[in-house]
Amino acid sequence: MLVEELRERVGAGAIDTVVVAFPDHYGRLLGKRFDAGFFLDACVDDGTHACDYLFTVDMEMEPVDGFAFANWEGGYGDVHLVPDLSTLRPVGWADGVALVLCDAVGRDHAPVPVAPRSILRAQVEALAADGYLAAAASELEFYLYRDAYRDAEAKGYAGLEPAGWYVEDYHLLQGARVEDYVGAARRALASSGIPVENSKGEAAVGQHELNVRFADVATMADRHAVMKHGLKELAEARGVSVTFMAKPDADQPGNSCHIHLSLWEAGDDPVAGRGTNLFVGPDGDPSDVFRWFLGGWMRHAADLMVCYAPTINSYTRYQRQSWAPTGLAWSTDNRTVGFRVVGSGSGLRIENRLPGADVNPHLAYAATLASGLDGIRNRIEPPPELAGDGYAATGGAGSADAALPATLDEATERFATSAAARRLLGDEVVDHYANHFRQEVAAARRAVTDWEKRRYFERI
Repeated sequence: MLVEELRERVGAGAIDTVVVAFPDHYGRLLGKRFDAGFFLDACVDDGTHACDYLFTVDMEMEPVDGFAFANWEGGYGDVHLVPDLSTLRPVGWADGVALVLCDAVGRDHAPVPVAPRSILRAQVEALAADGYLAAAASELEFYLYRDAYRDAEAKGYAGLEPAGWYVEDYHLLQGARVEDYVGAARRALASSGIPVENSKGEAAVGQHELNVRFADVATMADRHAVMKHGLKELAEARGVSVTFMAKPDADQPGNSCHIHLSLWEAGDDPVAGRGTNLFVGPDGDPSDVFRWFLGGWMRHAADLMVCYAPTINSYTRYQRQSWAPTGLAWSTDNRTVGFRVVGSGSGLRIENRLPGADVNPHLAYAATLASGLDGIRNRIEPPPELAGDGYAATGGAGSADAALPATLDEATERFATSAAARRLLGDEVVDHYANHFRQEVAAARRAVTDWEKRRYFERI
């Protein structure tokens, strides 16, 4: 939506509120709700301000020590939020509301280097400097429950009622029973400027997938963040709840966020069908660029695992025969491996199956571009293609032959001490997010879980 269109809708009384938002280090949208007239008068050009502690708080919005970017000693000042008007859109899940995403800049008017959108933009610019453009899509899964969020919290998130009562993977009858929410979600996203492809039941009770059209990687990361927020607001309004936890149920498959990506020449428009997919060689087979990008992506996956699996819960998803990978391997159209090659011709792409639905899309895509570009620049070859069962070949997540970190603690320390991570993302980003993830690990260590109480309360 253009500013002129917003001005017309505000004048007609169709829009009265503009949500000014930005993604934080968890991938949540934070920000302010503006009177639409005031936004047009004062914020389109000048933006607004927010406390810099928002890039350091934990999930409970508590300030966290150990950050150089913002701290008590520095007084927790402001960052400037600059609206990215290319993201301005009406929202389909609330009446009279528009939304715009912002870039965070400092007092020097430079992008805040640890802001997720800044981190991704730096990698997009590095890719463009080498003559490339990345097209991407997030394949996002979620669980739907008939309990409202407030009721789910009152229950301690136990004993929730799934929207379905048997596995509905591609099952049209069971899927039809949740069209009251999932159909509304498709329509809400489409009317919010997020083009929808389809929805389907997934491989667990009450689990669903909603796919949106691919785009350039920066646009897709923004769509991903807005989509998650919108689905939660829609659920709140309808008295149900959705979760994007990587593993909300120990006995069910986890929520994935498969990342699909292909590489094009800078200036191409793959969405409009203009340009050439550089993953395709002259003979129609995968090109050198494809191999090198895949090689870099795989080479650095373990060092950058926190960008794909950012929570304590993320690592419970990696289990044998669960549709989530347990090691590093690639194969053509094989759902047992971490990197699946799919499509043909202009649709040839790499699907990274490591991320769960809890992923911060801006960080995941930044890690992807940094890794793949390094692969191209250094001509990193991938390992031989795996044939057969990836679970049998790579073992479990904690086994001796698993190439991936098994916990957030392990992944964080590998990230913090990785020379490759520092070379690809920069010391400031690595130090900032290493502290963030260490605080998440520390919070988990302090917690007393329901599992511990059930196991030890009486019988120890």
